[in-house]
Amino acid sequence: MTSDAPTAGAPLAPPVPAPEQACDLPADFLERTDRTIARALESGALQPIRTEQAPIECDDLPHFSVRWVSSLALKDRARVDTVTRRTPDFNPFLPPEAALTVAALGPEHLVVLNKFPVIERHLLIVTRRFEDQSTPLSDADFRALAALIAAAGGLGFYNGGRIAGASQAHKHLQWIPPGTADLAAFAPQGAARHGTATRNPALPWSHAFVALAGLAGNSGGQILQAAFAAACEALSMPAQADPMPAYNLLVSPQWLLVVPRTQEKWGNISVNSLGYAGSLFVRDIEQIETLRTAGPLAVLAAVGRPRPERS
Repeated sequence: MTSDAPTAGAPLAPPVPAPEQACDLPADFLERTDRTIARALESGALQPIRTEQAPIECDDLPHFSVRWVSSLALKDRARVDTVTRRTPDFNPFLPPEAALTVAALGPEHLVVLNKFPVIERHLLIVTRRFEDQSTPLSDADFRALAALIAAAGGLGFYNGGRIAGASQAHKHLQWIPPGTADLAAFAPQGAARHGTATRNPALPWSHAFVALAGLAGNSGGQILQAAFAAACEALSMPAQADPMPAYNLLVSPQWLLVVPRTQEKWGNISVNSLGYAGSLFVRDIEQIETLRTAGPLAVLAAVGRPRPERS
């Protein structure tokens, strides 16, 4: 049996698997993830940011969950600064830390732990070679994301460029486990035709949902890619421009959501993809009160593209 993660100094490019298994994950992937987490915590390679959490209620929508850095964990504020500070010459993914590397995901990606997680089991799908975060998603990117969601459920997401909340320039998709954030409560109500773009009129920003027929099997990547193209067409947004316009992509087993972005922050609060699944992060409790006063719907609308007037 292969080791759970590469040892320090070991090459990070295992042999390319056969095409039909290009994005197969190890059968014990989640157990391997937990073992990697335990070892990385022990060594100090993994440095979680401790947070507190509170709901914000919204009319006619499920509540939003807002996390902020715990007042009892002042050193974690320095970790937030590390995450948000942008150093053009530093690339934490080329290569990623061996202690944080969980597994290969096909010939073009690695699954890596988020070094400074706010959410437990927060994983990154990182390209082995440098690609910019503003480049279009490739066939291999969609296959890798579909494989992880098909195997483990949860929510996958992509911050398409800095304006969309990306803190690193090296292309990386992200994944969080089930029960953390979800699209179902924000998706359109009633039956939806698979593969066809639609929207929820209760959400005051431009967006497109596409219902998914299922991501298991070799066609999962193609299903995701076709759904993304349908969402982009509905939003009059190119699906393969280089660079891409700023956008957030979110994918659950049932839904794909695309949200065009116009700015990264509302005031001093940065918004990434998870905001559009009801999960927001602020630096301190004073910011949560500012967010509560403005209302999360207004904040998300302000950093997104205006909703079309048509019904």
